[in-house]
Amino acid sequence: MQREFDPCVYLLASSRNGTVYTGVTSNLLQRIVQHREGTFDGFTRKHNVKMLVWFEQHSTMEHAIVREKRLKKWNRAWKLRLIEESNPSWRDLA
Repeated sequence: MQREFDPCVYLLASSRNGTVYTGVTSNLLQRIVQHREGTFDGFTRKHNVKMLVWFEQHSTMEHAIVREKRLKKWNRAWKLRLIEESNPSWRDLA
């Protein structure tokens, strides 16, 4: 289960097979609230990307950042496959 201050890499989506966003945070629950409330201008607010569809915990923020950078280089099909492997119904994990 997600502890409050675990470094995480996460994927948000606007809907099933919709727009996908890759992010990293040390507090996943707080960050999801920020995305949903549109606290910051940016990609997720502009494209209405609010549904948590995948996340991965890491032991350190450095490891999480490395993983996030790798995922951001992935093509869309690979990201969709990653989501489908653990969340085939695209349910909102938050």
